[in-house]
Amino acid sequence: MHIEVVKSKIHKVTITEANLQYVGSITIDEDLMEAANIIENEKVQIVNINNGERLETYVIRGERGSRAICLNGPAARKAAVGDVVIIISYALLDFEEAKSFKPTLIFPDTATNKLI
Repeated sequence: MHIEVVKSKIHKVTITEANLQYVGSITIDEDLMEAANIIENEKVQIVNINNGERLETYVIRGERGSRAICLNGPAARKAAVGDVVIIISYALLDFEEAKSFKPTLIFPDTATNKLI
């Protein structure tokens, strides 16, 4: 049996841009992606603390050091610049493996999106 567990989490980062005219996705600073063990094109869930919206999309690698968190395309309607979100990715693991699996959780500074 396999179960879905949290693989990675970027806890409380601030939306820096919302680009409605882009194809779709979320752009995340490459430094944050690496720290959270998230790769480009990985499916993620976005949870907006400000308005309760939840959505799923995929990740685009942002410029390293930019601190960018940008919702693109239709997702841009789900958050405003300045909203605080949580970004979560999941993995399917064997039940026994899941019991000892430890997700990668990071807690950037919400005001700057810099790693603490």
